[in-house]
Amino acid sequence: MTATDRSIELVSTAAQAAADKLAHDIVAYDVSDVLSITDAFLLASAPNDRQVKSIVDEIEERLSKELDAKPVRREGDREARWVLLDYVDIVVHVQHSEERVFYALERLWKDCPELELPEDAVATRGKAAEHARQKEAEEAAADAEPGGGWR
Repeated sequence: MTATDRSIELVSTAAQAAADKLAHDIVAYDVSDVLSITDAFLLASAPNDRQVKSIVDEIEERLSKELDAKPVRREGDREARWVLLDYVDIVVHVQHSEERVFYALERLWKDCPELELPEDAVATRGKAAEHARQKEAEEAAADAEPGGGWR
């Protein structure tokens, strides 16, 4: 069994919405052969809680307006470290970058086929690592300044 056309349409629209809100490392897996509860997982991450919320809100709004789809369940809102949107056909995971590295969902689903995503979403691959390197460089520069180690 493979993901339905409806699932692929939902994934594509959600991935584009996430990319438009500058999500990092967007990837989607067809999990229909290994799970009976959903067809696909969409994973995305962001470097801070506010951006996680913004991405989630954009995905919800876009899927509602364009495809008349509303999640049957939304979890993780309060902390905004890992928000899950369950649309039955697909499940969207938007994680804080630290949670994304720690839980490594890609490792769990690596044997499942990846779904094709819009170019903007594919272009987000590697952005989390790039952001982490930039943050480390900024912190190192601040520490190198006179009195920079004291904040």
